[in-house]
Amino acid sequence: MQNVKFQSVAEFLAFLPPDELEVVEFLRQLIYDCIPDVSEKLAYNVPYFKRHKNICFIWPASVLWGKQKTYEGVRMGFTSGHLLTDETGYLNMDGRKFVGWRDFTSIEAIDVELLQAFIYEAVVIDEELTRKRK
Repeated sequence: MQNVKFQSVAEFLAFLPPDELEVVEFLRQLIYDCIPDVSEKLAYNVPYFKRHKNICFIWPASVLWGKQKTYEGVRMGFTSGHLLTDETGYLNMDGRKFVGWRDFTSIEAIDVELLQAFIYEAVVIDEELTRKRK
């Protein structure tokens, strides 16, 4: 179903074309700045970031899901996007029940303050969901 199989994040990063790599590195740093205790691991051949549960992911268009590219740039998604406060419709749900995302073709296209707010809220949701399970 996918066009590649990575053994590490470093291998994933080495695979990316320069334009996607620039956006991916920016988003990864943004996530680490907002969530210093986050852990990163590959799932579905892309990096997922978690504390208690998966919080968000970064999915470049060059890492296919299926046989063809379905979007351009780099997708940053939130696994509990349906729970985030998104009054402006910044995140795309595209009929999905849980995951919300936004695609970026350049660093300049990223609304850093808004994305930081989503990341911080996603951490709060991660904490709340973990507390409810206990």
